[in-house]
Amino acid sequence: MEKQERPKGRVLSLEAARLMARPARLQIQQQLRHGPVNATTLARALGWSTGLTSYHLRQLAKHGFVEEVPELARGRERWWRSARVDWRVPPREEQNPEMRALLDQMVRLDLATDLEEFAAAQLRLDDTAGEKWVDQLPYSRGFIEVTAGELTEFFEEYLKLLSRYRRTPAATPPDARPVVANFLAYPAPAPQVTDTAAAGTAAPERQEGAADEE
Repeated sequence: MEKQERPKGRVLSLEAARLMARPARLQIQQQLRHGPVNATTLARALGWSTGLTSYHLRQLAKHGFVEEVPELARGRERWWRSARVDWRVPPREEQNPEMRALLDQMVRLDLATDLEEFAAAQLRLDDTAGEKWVDQLPYSRGFIEVTAGELTEFFEEYLKLLSRYRRTPAATPPDARPVVANFLAYPAPAPQVTDTAAAGTAAPERQEGAADEE
């Protein structure tokens, strides 16, 4: 695979976070996965007015989430595509209460939408017998023991891998399809203290560096 340049990095501002926490943003992004849109095609797909889609597209463009596609422009008709940007958020300790609440809301909204889409994809696969994508619904749930710094490194490595497979439309194979990739990691809750654990007869010590896969 041809090596791709990593997207430029940008830090999410408070105003941009307000926009990202709106459900309308996800609906528009879902349409943009399949190619450029204009206010009319987006309105038709979502059942909105062109005035509303024009407003949302302008707001997304203002904060750098979408960009114009000049080669598709016809007169006053403007076409938009997702901007190739590596979005980052400020460290949590630097976020004010509103920013934290918005980002938490955005994550919950994304996860709820992804879970709903994943369940729908499972049902669709039952009707695609013989299709080469029928087995392409990978899922892995693992467990690792890392420091806070190592988890940051782990996430950065994941982002680098994701970036390798982001291609321009011209470099994308004709049989490629949009695929949603979701990364989630969180510190496991501490186990409840039991008499057995307190007595030092807990489960056997894990082998160093091992990871559990389900």
